[in-house]
Amino acid sequence: MDSEVPEDKGQVTRRTVLVAGGVAVTAVGVAGALSANASAQDATPAAASPTADTCYTLTSELVEGPYYIDADKIRRDITEDQEGIPLTLDLTVIDADTCRPLRDAAVDIWHCNATGVYSGYEAGSGGGGPAPTGPPPTGTPTGTPTGGPPGGGGGHQEPTDDDRFLRGTWHTDRHGRVTFRTVFPGWYQGRCVHIHVKVHVDGTWTDAGYEGGHTCHTGQLFFDERSVLATAVLEPYVSNTATRTTLTEDGIYPQNGHEGGLLYLRYDRRRIGRGVRARLTLGVAPDETHDGSDGGGPGGPGGPGTSPTASPSASAD
Repeated sequence: MDSEVPEDKGQVTRRTVLVAGGVAVTAVGVAGALSANASAQDATPAAASPTADTCYTLTSELVEGPYYIDADKIRRDITEDQEGIPLTLDLTVIDADTCRPLRDAAVDIWHCNATGVYSGYEAGSGGGGPAPTGPPPTGTPTGTPTGGPPGGGGGHQEPTDDDRFLRGTWHTDRHGRVTFRTVFPGWYQGRCVHIHVKVHVDGTWTDAGYEGGHTCHTGQLFFDERSVLATAVLEPYVSNTATRTTLTEDGIYPQNGHEGGLLYLRYDRRRIGRGVRARLTLGVAPDETHDGSDGGGPGGPGGPGTSPTASPSASAD
């Protein structure tokens, strides 16, 4: 039996939100609560004409994290030799104002492997491996973490080695869609299970890769707790001895459902080891620059309340 919820077809218009005022804020909270554990196909907005009044929620801007490596591998399959549950990640990138798909945008994703290790940083201190240092976190983190890698914030760190597994960049098609093949991420101390993502526009694709342009979105993609618990009992995830931070404990996830990067998932609950399909629509502002320096967690620049529209969502089954 697939873990899936019928998609929500609701749309929100900018006019409706402006008129609703405070009611819209309440709607965002309700949508976040309903979607916190949802597993479904996401609702892709209908194509809009230049004069259409339909818009889509801006996806929350979050911190880049210390382990970004710029457009190093132009590929859709980023698995290399990493073991783990197969994950197919389908992303759709649209202009949040017009709902038009963004064609030929460059989408970067990167994440740790099943035991919490980021490629390019295996020899670095605090590299998110299976044996992290320091005391485990207690309580519920607030705000954007500071300092080193465990919190996912901090400044950029230079790579310590040449490995590049679980990293890749690919272009969106004419529908704004891009698909990556990878493995379900693991975790490391201080962070819940997540994938990093960047969207670049106005550049040029050449034989060497993607050149020029600017970064219009920096975010992170998250997995509901039910799916993480299902993977944690399987190899190689069961070998990860790091203290695990849950979705609600994470200091980067803005606790606002799909607007904050919570993925819609589809998988067989009894046989999750066969693979997971994840999907999300990213609503971005293509004329703006968001390189991760303006991102945040709950209450921060990228947290709840930064977008004027409510996310389409689906109820948990």
